[in-house]
Amino acid sequence: MRRIVVKLGSSVVAGGEGELRMDVLAGIADQLATSHRAGDDTVLVTSGAIAFGMRVMALGQRPSSIGALQAASAVGQGKLYRVYDELLRERGVTSAQVLLTFFDMSARTHYLNARQTLTTLLSWRVLPVINENDTTATDEISFGDNDFLAAQVAVLIGAEELVLLTDIDGLYTADPRIDPDAEIVSHVKDFAALHELEIGHTTSPLGSGGMRSKVVAAEMATAAGIPTTIANGTRPGTLEAVLEGAGEGTRFAAGEARYSSFKLWLKYAKPSRGTLVVDAGAARAVREGSASLLPVGVTEVRGEFDAGDAVEIVEAGSGRSGGGLAKGICNYSAPELRQVMGMKSVAVRELLPRATEEAVHRDYLVLE
Repeated sequence: MRRIVVKLGSSVVAGGEGELRMDVLAGIADQLATSHRAGDDTVLVTSGAIAFGMRVMALGQRPSSIGALQAASAVGQGKLYRVYDELLRERGVTSAQVLLTFFDMSARTHYLNARQTLTTLLSWRVLPVINENDTTATDEISFGDNDFLAAQVAVLIGAEELVLLTDIDGLYTADPRIDPDAEIVSHVKDFAALHELEIGHTTSPLGSGGMRSKVVAAEMATAAGIPTTIANGTRPGTLEAVLEGAGEGTRFAAGEARYSSFKLWLKYAKPSRGTLVVDAGAARAVREGSASLLPVGVTEVRGEFDAGDAVEIVEAGSGRSGGGLAKGICNYSAPELRQVMGMKSVAVRELLPRATEEAVHRDYLVLE
């Protein structure tokens, strides 16, 4: 028995004019049902609500305003789920619709509640069908054609496999729609080696993703020890081949799971609200000694944030946009930390008697 997350991109769900690819969806439903009968815990993450809503409303092209995108999603969301529900029910599988937002991933309580709900559904042998709640999400916090959402869900439930299905065969050395000499990359073990490839943001007319978002999603999942495959979901039998290990698409090897689920959430899901610049000694202690960050090592506080918010930690002299050292939960608000930065613990306690000794405790800190 395995726990599997399968994500369908907009180009798999819908054709060029927003019409649903019913033959493709039926074939994927067949493969999901087969996996379900074999005892696997399977979760489906789908895009396509906006594309289907555009079709229903006869919109000629994808809207550019967030309000129109949300409205199109509202039209398409329920109708799309009904299609999945009927396809799966015909194959003896009970499904449930789950709508998530970035806030559900970034707020720890919501994150844990989402995990509990999904775990309960799986224990009931129900197949969750997940989409981003586009009707309430904003442009700044959308998941990018749900690639990041799929990776987060895989981490959230402790999946053993993440499959990202799109309308091309996998990751290529260049965009195969532009470069006829592009070659497929069958296996990826080192993400650093991908920097030389021309991995673009090109999307379908109906989607918001692109190959780069899929590669980043794969990097997120493999960092949690979850192998990931990008493959062509419009071809019959692709999902079955991937799950059987038949070498379909591009396979990203699982990395060593270095972090707890909390630190994975902190690293990938919780947004940073500010930046702490630290001196060389503090940077070395954090990097090499797994130490907490004390106010004495902080040389600059950037941005406005509250105690409990996540912050980026960078070493002084590394530049304003580079040199990321770590990310952590700050025990101080920005104004409080500006008061005590550079001070030793005794002086901090005199100025702020109720303050904790650590600006960021090592248990709430993850290296970049």
